[in-house]
Amino acid sequence: MGAPRIAVAVVTMGNRPDEVDALLESVAKQDVPPERIVIVGNGCPLPDFARLSLPGEVTAVELDENLGCPGGRNAALARLREFGDIDVVVDLDDDGLLVDPDVLRRVRDLYAADERLGIVGFRIADELGETQQRHVPRIGNSDPLRGGYVTGFLGGGHALRMTMLDEVGDWPAEFFFAHEETDLAWRAVDAGWRILYAPELLLRHPKTSPARHAIYFRVNARNRVWLARRRLPLALVPVHLGVWVLLTLARNRSSAGLRAWVGGFVEGVREPAGERRPMRWRTVWRLTRLGRPPVV
Repeated sequence: MGAPRIAVAVVTMGNRPDEVDALLESVAKQDVPPERIVIVGNGCPLPDFARLSLPGEVTAVELDENLGCPGGRNAALARLREFGDIDVVVDLDDDGLLVDPDVLRRVRDLYAADERLGIVGFRIADELGETQQRHVPRIGNSDPLRGGYVTGFLGGGHALRMTMLDEVGDWPAEFFFAHEETDLAWRAVDAGWRILYAPELLLRHPKTSPARHAIYFRVNARNRVWLARRRLPLALVPVHLGVWVLLTLARNRSSAGLRAWVGGFVEGVREPAGERRPMRWRTVWRLTRLGRPPVV
C-alpha cells in the first residue's frame, strides 16, 4: 500500500474570511501538500479562492442552508467520495491555523504505519500556546502534551480514514452542533478502530467557550440524551444521564442556561434519536480501560 492520499476540508459560515485565508495559507505551506482541498459554505456563498496559491485541487461547495458542523462536514465527505481518490480527510476549523509545516506529513506517516488507525486528534492551543483542559481527550487534569490512544477527539482539528467512515457511517447530521464527535468516536471504537491523540499535531485556535453559541445549552442537552439513547447499552442510559444531570446542576449557575438545558433535555427524550446501535459491552470495557468510561 502506498502513502495515504490526504484531503483537507474546511466548513465556514462566511463570517471569517480573513481567518479562512490565513488557514488556507498555512495549508499551502505544508511540506506534504494535500491532494484536494474542499471548502464548504454552510448556508453562505464563497469567494473565489483562485486568488490564493493553493496546492492540489480546490473545490468549493455552497449549501443552501446551514446544516451545522456535522452536516457541513458530511457535504465535504460526499464530494470527496465522488472523486474517489482520497484515503484520509483532515478537518480544520475555519478560524484555526497550522503553525508547523509538517502536520500533513506526520498525519500521512501515522496512517501509513497503522492500518487500523481510524481517527487522529490534534492538539488545540491558543495564541499563547495554552491548551484548555476541555480540549484534552481525557478525564481530569491531564497533560495536553501526553499523546496516546484515547476514546475521543476534537472537532476543531482531526483526521479521519475514509474506509473507517465507509464502515461506521458519517457524522450525525441531526445533532447540528455538540457531541457529534463522541457519537462518531464511540462507533469507531466499537468497530475496532483506534483513536490516537497526537499532541505534536498543533492547530492554533482562539481561546473560546462553547457557551458562546446561543443554542449551546439546548442542543448540548438534547444531543447528550440522543447520544445515550443511540449508543449506550440500555442499562447504562439512566446511569449516564443521571450522572450528567447532577454534574450539570452543580456547575451551571445561569438560570437562562438551565431553562434552555431543561428544554433541550425534554426534546432529547421526546424526539426520535435516530438509529439505535448500542455499543457492545466489550467496547464499554475498552472505553473504561482507556480512561474515559461512557457513564461520565
